[in-house]
Amino acid sequence: MLGMFRPTLIAALLASGPLLLLAYLALGAVALPIGELLSVIKYALLGDLDSARELFPRTSAILLHIRLPRALAGLLAGSSLAIAGAAMQGLFRNPLASPDILGISAGSSLGAVLAITTGTALLHPLVLPAYAIVGALISAALIYALALRSEAGQQLLFIILAGLALSSLLTGATSAALLLAEQYEISQFIFWTMGGLEGRMWPHVLWPAPFLILFGSLLIRLAKALDLISLGEENAHGMGLDVEQTRRRTLILCSVVTALAIAIAGPIGFIGLMVPHLVRLLFGPNHRLLLPLSAFIGAWLVLAADLIGRTLIAPHEIKVGIITAVLGGSYFIFLIVRLQRQGKLA
Repeated sequence: MLGMFRPTLIAALLASGPLLLLAYLALGAVALPIGELLSVIKYALLGDLDSARELFPRTSAILLHIRLPRALAGLLAGSSLAIAGAAMQGLFRNPLASPDILGISAGSSLGAVLAITTGTALLHPLVLPAYAIVGALISAALIYALALRSEAGQQLLFIILAGLALSSLLTGATSAALLLAEQYEISQFIFWTMGGLEGRMWPHVLWPAPFLILFGSLLIRLAKALDLISLGEENAHGMGLDVEQTRRRTLILCSVVTALAIAIAGPIGFIGLMVPHLVRLLFGPNHRLLLPLSAFIGAWLVLAADLIGRTLIAPHEIKVGIITAVLGGSYFIFLIVRLQRQGKLA
């Protein structure tokens, strides 16, 4: 029955995206008139920014220098975390797998705090993302090694417990690093770990955008391989798939994508868990549809959460990471109860 409505639902989702973006750009502590907003966008598309600044100086300044780069940061971070979560759930055949549950986000955070506390993050804008990527890759390697030691029938629970244990270990290491930090560095890291888009400017989003688009596209190209793995490793081997190579490639891509997303917006939690699972329930397990739809919905979910955070108690803001943590934590509890009732966590 649901399959009959899937094309209509996809069309509705595609149509709602531009409307949400328009609301995001227009609303906030300072509301921008829709007419002026559309005029500035028109002049920007025509390459005539001088006319836009002359005719609508306030709207142009807020839109072009504050809200537009912030919106792009949210779209990039949300889509990246969601597609990484979808790929990891397919790789481990585990609906609870995601970058934050399996410790990859914690590894990125440890790398980031080391960059901040050692002062190397001040040397170049790419230093903090580089540390975050290394931390994510180390965490992914540890999870991969642990997954190889688990039995197939116990893999779901084993990987989740291993991921939670690794997250706890890395969080402890992060806290230990903060003990040696200065007060300013501690405040900077705590503010960053809440996950947020405020203060995002064009330099923060333009350099990682090509890499995220490239690596996200490579993950989508693994959709067929992930479909084969979902049938079982023996069946995948029988159909000619190199499972170990696919595992390594998927984990590396997911780790880099997650680390770059965290470098843009901080560790925004539960997007990689919640979005792919919802998309799978609505549209089925086919990764050729699951991966791009997860990226699309994850992008707009982060944007919607940030819009709520900017407008709920304006002019004060609630960081987007707090909102997604409340939503995702509630959904995680629901998912655990649901799987337990189905006997999958026994």
